[in-house]
Amino acid sequence: MTPTATSAAPQSSAAQASAAAAAAKEPTNGSAALASDFETFLTMLSVQMQNQDPLNPTDSTEFASQLAQFSTVEQQTLTNTLLTNLGTQLGAMGMGNLATWVGMEARVTAPAHFTGEPVQVVPNANELAAEATLIVRNESGAEMQRYAIDPKAETVTWSGLDDAGKPFPNGNYTFVTESRANGETLDTVYGDIYARVTEARNTDQGVVLISPGGVEFAADSVVSLREPTT
Repeated sequence: MTPTATSAAPQSSAAQASAAAAAAKEPTNGSAALASDFETFLTMLSVQMQNQDPLNPTDSTEFASQLAQFSTVEQQTLTNTLLTNLGTQLGAMGMGNLATWVGMEARVTAPAHFTGEPVQVVPNANELAAEATLIVRNESGAEMQRYAIDPKAETVTWSGLDDAGKPFPNGNYTFVTESRANGETLDTVYGDIYARVTEARNTDQGVVLISPGGVEFAADSVVSLREPTT
């Protein structure tokens, strides 16, 4: 005589496994939530074992697979939480250290904010240059002035005066150095300036420093720091 099942038709093991996996993947908040989810998962697994089809019992390896899957999700969640907390701590530490930069002068490749005072420029001339020219451009990129400089000079001072001796308008200016040797241009590079740091700001792209005139530059682009000269 063929035996018949007397209880209501149980859920298929595949459906139960899917429900268990879905429960395991629900977002959690902290270790307490993970523990709660694990207890729920064990309860579901017990119910699944009790209600399996006696004519087609679930392979024990499937239960082991479900446990391993939950454990993997649990460990991944804990790891993500740890990394998030670590990133927050490192960001706070970085901002704390950068707070000491405010008020300092940072050497950086960026526009200089001109307010009538001379600007110190590091020309970055090619070491093979026999001649060098400093090119001054305004905020729109238009060339405002150019004049010869010593290619071996570590720094030069831009007076902010045009060829007639009149001061240029206040604003942001960029400096470009053209190096030449034997009548040929070796390269054209941006010069560095010393910008006073007025603010350190944490952004999605990293820490950004602010200087007068609204000039912004990445903290990791700073070559050096020095005490204000004035």
